[in-house]
Amino acid sequence: MSGADDAATRFAGYAAIFDRVDRGGDVVRPGAFARAVQAGPGAVPLLWQHEAGKPIGRIESMAEDGRGLRVIGRLSATSGAGREAAALLRDGAVRGLSFGYRVRDAKPGLVRELRDLDLVEVSLVTFPMQPRATVLAVAED
Repeated sequence: MSGADDAATRFAGYAAIFDRVDRGGDVVRPGAFARAVQAGPGAVPLLWQHEAGKPIGRIESMAEDGRGLRVIGRLSATSGAGREAAALLRDGAVRGLSFGYRVRDAKPGLVRELRDLDLVEVSLVTFPMQPRATVLAVAED
């Protein structure tokens, strides 16, 4: 059997936006993900709603650019969570991106500046901490 249900859903967007305060009072600075980018996308899992038990696919590429941490992901058609995420993404019901991290270097203050982070995961989410961290394009293979 083949068709839209078997096709892989891919997306592109920003998991983090630089120099914009998020809902938690943090601001990510350019270079914060340099080590993660150097390690490559295979080192970072793609999760559904930050749930460690719900991987939904894989990150195919990630890079820092002038706007933030740009990612391209492929959702799995073989996992229930991946199929659910793909359907909601295609329907436009979910468009947020987010990331899990550990702080290596930050400048404290009224707004905490995140300067060096261990990137733990990237997630497709309903409510991103950074409202501008969103999926910009969706495609089927």
